[in-house]
Amino acid sequence: MSSALPVALFALAGVLAGGAWSLHKQGAARGAIGLVAVLAALAAGGGVLWLIPGEG
Repeated sequence: MSSALPVALFALAGVLAGGAWSLHKQGAARGAIGLVAVLAALAAGGGVLWLIPGEG
């Protein structure tokens, strides 16, 4: 399970980043684009942080 979660988070980040780009190309409101982009960054950050070795 520990190796599948970062992959899922990176996949989610990719989907969200693609969604933000699609919203941008369609001329959506900046708030919606920003929200989706922030969620993509959080998902990618979570995947990176999950891969950092810790104690235990």
